[in-house]
Amino acid sequence: MSEQESRASKLLGGDTFSFAEAIGGWRGLIESALPGLVYVVAVLIVDEWLIPAAAALTVVAILVVIRLIQRSPVTQALSGVVGVLIGAFWAWRTGTSTGYFGPKLFANAAYALGILISMAVRWPVAGVVMGFVHGTGTAWRNDPVQMRRAQWGTAVLAGMFGLRLAVQAPLYFAEEAAVLGTVNLLMGLPLFALTLWIVWLLVKNVGRKPEIQDQHPQP
Repeated sequence: MSEQESRASKLLGGDTFSFAEAIGGWRGLIESALPGLVYVVAVLIVDEWLIPAAAALTVVAILVVIRLIQRSPVTQALSGVVGVLIGAFWAWRTGTSTGYFGPKLFANAAYALGILISMAVRWPVAGVVMGFVHGTGTAWRNDPVQMRRAQWGTAVLAGMFGLRLAVQAPLYFAEEAAVLGTVNLLMGLPLFALTLWIVWLLVKNVGRKPEIQDQHPQP
């Protein structure tokens, strides 16, 4: 489980929702956005993929070094390194600056498909996560109300990935690297945090033990 997924699970199981925690704080937002921002700026300057990819990789390497010096967790920064390396590899394979964003599109498609399958087989991801977080296992599946809320929450999550694909795929195939990079940033952590909040509103009582649900009535 990635740090972002772990943070999401913790937030969904909480009594309150924090947008700051959803984005990993200002530092998490900067570490997430800065490599992509540097890549976009570099593409606007040189209009090719190698120098922008090298610049983005340099940025994430510096972020990791800073965390190591401060002896703070490096998981999120290291995941940024992996993401940039994969993007650079795909840009090299395609020979285009837009290729850098190809793996993210594939990842969004895979997540959307997996989530939709979980809904189709009536094991919606949101419900599974909530049952795990609250330690009640699969008991929520026996409650029609909780099942319905889990399905709706999962549908919202699938909608986020689907929206990313619908907006970004045309830009990818049109090879609009700078525009795609900008949209990618806007539809990254900010959209994720907003989506997670909506999911939390829908599923916050799913999987809770009965005595706790009584203290948190369904809205």
